[in-house]
Amino acid sequence: MSLPSFFYSQLIQKLPYPEASFSGKTVIVTGSNVGLGKEAARHIARLGASNLILAVRNIDKGNAAKEDIERSTGCSKDVIKVWLLDMADYSSVTSFAARASKELERVDVLLANAGIASFLWRTAEDNEAMITVNVVSTFLLTMLMMPKLKDTARKYNTRPVVTITSSEVHARTTLPAKSAPDGQIFQTLNDISKSDLTERYPVSKLLEVFGVRAIADRLPSSSFPVTIDTVNPGLCHSCVSPSPSPPGLHLLIICRELAREGGWAFVVMKAMLARSTEYGSRTLVHAASQGPESHGQYLSDCKIAQPSPFVTSEEGKVAQDRVWNELVKKLEAIEPGVTGNLK
Repeated sequence: MSLPSFFYSQLIQKLPYPEASFSGKTVIVTGSNVGLGKEAARHIARLGASNLILAVRNIDKGNAAKEDIERSTGCSKDVIKVWLLDMADYSSVTSFAARASKELERVDVLLANAGIASFLWRTAEDNEAMITVNVVSTFLLTMLMMPKLKDTARKYNTRPVVTITSSEVHARTTLPAKSAPDGQIFQTLNDISKSDLTERYPVSKLLEVFGVRAIADRLPSSSFPVTIDTVNPGLCHSCVSPSPSPPGLHLLIICRELAREGGWAFVVMKAMLARSTEYGSRTLVHAASQGPESHGQYLSDCKIAQPSPFVTSEEGKVAQDRVWNELVKKLEAIEPGVTGNLK
């Protein structure tokens, strides 16, 4: 996204107030005790969801969010449930999916919003933490939930949706690790000596876009009963969950690019540019209410948009396929047979 387009999106573009009905639907929102996830959940509760699962890593904070949403929307006390989900722990992801598959009669929407950002190196499971949480666990949860989503489509003659919260910052990288030997992109990302953490969050968002596009390439909407898309909420005051990182890391990533192109005078504009959390959450609710037309797509400003030029280039397609092949192997190592849930 060019600077003029970015400024237009942040300052002029009007986002519609969510009005799509979620009546009778069961919705899961990950990372929903704070920020964009919480505000998206608030809209979904207001719009009549029958069951709303707040998937959080801190139950106490999840319960506080539940009470706040109930007070503001007046929804029935039995609509919102708080379930534990720690995306940094594969066993937590598999346990959550098993519980959802067993206890929920249907799942109409999986809003995979949970994410972290950090300038500090740390690991979770077998990767640098941002790769585990933002990428591997996000697609692991998607694959594990796919049988329930497809079953919902069949039983209720509906089209469930998986929406992954990505970001405009996916365009701030062309994946330097693509220069790694075949089969070693994730291995390279997990080598601290070769890693630039100022670029890692954008890389994780790029990998999300790649993953969704790779699924749609292999399973087009005409033959697959579930829509999966990615959404850019724009530059918001709260875009990622807290982690060991400077405050406003998402802002810093954008501002670094603004400074590079236009001088540090732009940095002081960040407070003016950032959307409120509620305003940004409208994009998540919009993406989660779409149909087959958004399958495999990148959405921004409540409409289908083009991802970065790198993503749509031939070089990007080669990188995408390599990433997907490696991701499939990682997911199969965690949960054998899980990628077969897409079939």
